[in-house]
Parts: sequence; structure tokens; C-alpha cells
Amino acid sequence: MPVTLTIVYDNNAFDTSLQTAWGFACLVETGASTVLFDTGGDAPTLLGNMAALGIDPAAIDMVVLSHIHGDHTGGLMGLLDAVGGEPPVVVPVAFPTSFKEQVCARTALVEVREPAQLLPGVYTTGQVGSAIIEQALVVETGEGLVVVTGCAHPGVVAMVAAAKEAAEGEVALVTGGFHLGSANRRTVEATIAGLRDLGVRRVAPCHCTGDGARQMFADAFGEDCLLPGAGQVIVVGGAR
Repeated sequence: MPVTLTIVYDNNAFDTSLQTAWGFACLVETGASTVLFDTGGDAPTLLGNMAALGIDPAAIDMVVLSHIHGDHTGGLMGLLDAVGGEPPVVVPVAFPTSFKEQVCARTALVEVREPAQLLPGVYTTGQVGSAIIEQALVVETGEGLVVVTGCAHPGVVAMVAAAKEAAEGEVALVTGGFHLGSANRRTVEATIAGLRDLGVRRVAPCHCTGDGARQMFADAFGEDCLLPGAGQVIVVGGAR
């Protein structure tokens, strides 16, 4: 069964009919479930882009938030209000109590600390990092694992390593923010080498990766690199 990923919120443009804004959200459809990973920086842009793409918010089975920054959580409350409270929301234990209380007032809250299966074929890395704690989403496909990162503040190599511990298999694709916007060339080269060492076959960096780093990934991975933006649809485990 192919897995479809749709970038519904990003600061990079792809589909010109969609709005761009600083932040990230990715809809993951496995065939058995629909997961929204992160919610961008605001609900109007998130919901407007979903409407333009023909995505019904009520079809979302679960929301998973990578980390507490507002450009990843800002659309959540408006989304929950729009769908009447559901779906459940999965956050790292480290999230502030005040935020978790806001979620609990609207829907079920799931807190994670360790790697865990969230839904059939869908996993969280659990908490990664220390200064900024983050989780990534890991999805099984016919081609291997897909890893979706929010900003990868702990380092995208560390996030992918944690993903490989959370679920078995080789990594077919890593997408999301790689947090390399202010990184120097040597750091980006080391990141590319680290992902290669982990067996990553394809990459699709967006959000906070930075234009220079995205070009370096494109140069290194060639046709196995996508440079996605809002509206990009990526199918893994089916037709490319």
C-alpha cells in the first residue's frame, strides 16, 4: 500500500494556488489512517490550504506535533475547533503544561517519551534532544521507512537514527525541516554524509532547511532529492 505525503503548510512555494507562510505541516495518508504532522503557524492558512487541496479536516485520525515552537503548533487550536474537538493530539512529554491543558480542554492528549507505535505502521521516535526536545514521525511503506521531521533541532542525522531504532527497516525518504538555514557548508556536507551512512535513499528537505542547504542536497542526491513546498504531494511505496 503506498503512503501519500502532502505538504499542506510551508514557507516554500510549490502549488501557486496555496498560501505560503513560515512553518510546516504534512498530511500522511497510509490507506488505513490519516495523520497530520504539525499544524503550521496559523489555522487560517492551514485550513485554507487544506480546502484548496480538497482535504477534509474531519478525516484526520491523529495529530502529531514535533516540538513546541509556534510555527509548528499555531494552527492546532483552530483546527480542533473546526472539527469539533477530535482527533487526538500526540505531543512529547516535555511540552508545557499550559499547552497540554489547552489540548485536553478540546480533545484527547497522548504524551510520549519513548519510541512507540501510534497507529498500524506509524511510529514516533519519542523525545530526541535536550535543548529543544523534538519527535519525528516514522511510517512504514513498501519501499522502506519514511521519516518526517518538523525542524530537526537535535540534528536530522540524530532524528533519523532515532527513527531507525523506533521501527525496523531501511530509510526510503526523509522529509521536513532539516534546520540548516544558518549552517556553514562543512556542517551541511557532514549532515549529507551522516544521512548517507544511515542508508537514506531519498530526501525532500523544506521549511527551515535553507536555500543553500537545499541546493547542496539536490547536488548530492540528484534525482533522489525533491525540493518541496506547500502543495507538494509525495507518494512512497507506489508510483513515483
